[in-house]
Amino acid sequence: MNPLIVAELSANHNQSLELALKSIKSAKEVGADCVKIQTYTPSCLTLNSDKEEFLIKDGLWSGESLYSLYCKAYTPFEWHKKLFEYAKEVGIMLFSTPFSDEGLELLESLSCSMYKVASFELTYLDLIEKIASTHKPIILSSGMATDEEIGEAIEICRSVGNDDITLLKCTSSYPTPLQDANLSVIKTFKRKWGIKVGLSDHTQGFLAPVIATSLGVSMIEKHFILDKSLGGVDSAFSLDKKEFAEMVTAIRETTLALGDEDYQNKNNDKKREFARSIFVSKDIKKGEILTRENLAIKRPNLGLHPKYFKTLLGKKASRDLSFATPLREGDFLE
Repeated sequence: MNPLIVAELSANHNQSLELALKSIKSAKEVGADCVKIQTYTPSCLTLNSDKEEFLIKDGLWSGESLYSLYCKAYTPFEWHKKLFEYAKEVGIMLFSTPFSDEGLELLESLSCSMYKVASFELTYLDLIEKIASTHKPIILSSGMATDEEIGEAIEICRSVGNDDITLLKCTSSYPTPLQDANLSVIKTFKRKWGIKVGLSDHTQGFLAPVIATSLGVSMIEKHFILDKSLGGVDSAFSLDKKEFAEMVTAIRETTLALGDEDYQNKNNDKKREFARSIFVSKDIKKGEILTRENLAIKRPNLGLHPKYFKTLLGKKASRDLSFATPLREGDFLE
């Protein structure tokens, strides 16, 4: 089964509505199934403070305050209607991550068809309950959450009758070193939680999404940017148009190569014509004994299965059989 490929726009619009619209169209062109945005304002996430506790200490955004970072990254509420209308126009699903009641209300008014809960929101159970109560598919990103917190989030969804849950394996490190991706957890999630499992990937390149595809994920989310030269807070771990298109191709080809778990598949059936079967290797008269001298196991697969060869020896031909005739039931007497 092909995983749903989600192009995460996040902050890669660089506060330009025109760039956001172009990104939606380009994501469609390079083969994404969906585009995801984020619905928040800086004030719904944090306080406008430069106190030590509100400063980012390391990584790509070291030195930024949380508030200043979110001011650069957020998607203005007033854009949303235009973004949803344009996505419908170009023929690609657009959905979002709400971070507040107000954000969820806005998205509901725009008939958003699916919702994601971000990694750092997985402990915000009140919001998760409200999102799940829409009874639309809900995606939970594991990120920094503990097993207990993942279980609580899943239970909240189920308690309001929402069982359409996808849990994304996610490492909340930007970018994520490949050695920290820990993709084997995907198998653990599938076994432990019994729900759909996907990957929210912040590694560079797309090796991790290809590996995740081989592990049977139902969704892959990857940050998408039109051109890395545009810069921006997420550009370092985003794929540009060319890279994203290559990832889509690699994922689809991986799915094709995996096939299904039934090794008795139609491709094997097509090739059976080149298998061996039992043939008449010398002209045989009616009543003549079948022997190793007048029968042979040869290609192609037109006669009886080779496994019957020994049981046929000593039987009599029921009719004249000419050289190179495939032996079939009825050609001998029981």
